[in-house]
Amino acid sequence: MNKAILSIVSFLLIVQVSLAQVTFVVTKYPKSTTKENVYITGNFEGWTGGQEKYKLKQQNNKYSITLPEEEAILFKFTKGSWASVETDKDYYTIENREYIFNMPNDTVHISIDNWSQGKVVNSTATPNVKLFYKALHIPQLKRKRRIWVYLPPDYNATKEKYPVVYMQDGQNLFDAATSFSGEWAVDETLNKLAREKKLKMIVVGIDNGSKHRIDEYSPWKNNSYGGGKGEAYVQFIVETLKPKIDSAFRTKTQPRNTAIMGSSMGGLISYYAALKYPKVFGKAGVFSPSFWFSDKVIDFTKGHSKKSPVKAYFLMGDEEDNSAIDAMDNVIETMKKSGFKQKNLAKKMVIGGKHNETLWSNGFEEAILWLFK
Repeated sequence: MNKAILSIVSFLLIVQVSLAQVTFVVTKYPKSTTKENVYITGNFEGWTGGQEKYKLKQQNNKYSITLPEEEAILFKFTKGSWASVETDKDYYTIENREYIFNMPNDTVHISIDNWSQGKVVNSTATPNVKLFYKALHIPQLKRKRRIWVYLPPDYNATKEKYPVVYMQDGQNLFDAATSFSGEWAVDETLNKLAREKKLKMIVVGIDNGSKHRIDEYSPWKNNSYGGGKGEAYVQFIVETLKPKIDSAFRTKTQPRNTAIMGSSMGGLISYYAALKYPKVFGKAGVFSPSFWFSDKVIDFTKGHSKKSPVKAYFLMGDEEDNSAIDAMDNVIETMKKSGFKQKNLAKKMVIGGKHNETLWSNGFEEAILWLFK
């Protein structure tokens, strides 16, 4: 009898654990939201800005969605794209929301103060950041993309040539008005380094493709999230964008003067680009990389690490997902075992660091100094 009861209890516990989930209920939101769709976007679906499968259900003046258990998730709400992401009451960017699964079933009530399209936020970009292309054609992907360029403060007063850094998620690099989750303040940081350390460079910010972001930022497919267009995207940078930048600006074109950098999925594709095309990119800034996305990154690393001339700087916060931390450590160890030069590799783990723009913005200066020292 006791064994039977124990078996039933064990079965119920297994069912309870397997059905672990969280339900987010949006109970307060701007009046303008009524009768509009609301979506949840986050690290669990590649920060796409809004997918149909993650549209909240509207009922009785509330929006809700139930998600299955993961270790932890970062997320925000949108009305279908990053152009309509949630903001604070003054229409400014908010930090990513975070939820840690620590109970079998949970309900979280949420208030949304405003949407970014409700008001235009004043630009925070410095005068030496320019929109280079409003819609540059990407022949490799048959779509268009906005491109930003940061120039050193004295660019127009000299005849110098400068190193170039190609960076992903261009919306978030320079300007709070275009960012969807906070800006890196790349322009302010580099202006300071130009004054204090005479370190000057050009930065090319490539906007992500919104709903295409996850596809373009991985060369390998993930059965749950997509991916697989990363090679074509990197070819766009190498074959289309870089030649245009080199012809339009005074650039140092050698690999030792060309870096590529990104965070999260952008960190994954930047790592891939540098190791796949070492004759183009001699340096890589790899922030909170989504190496968990595909196991194929290990075989790729084994095949491209031996005697690689690339300098690679890795950054991660110790409060990020354990699976992401483990995946990055695994890749770094594989690089070492496969012959990657130890002197060309740096790793920094930030105590208290989370998977967000605050971590990446704060880590940008040290990464640039190490890569270009």
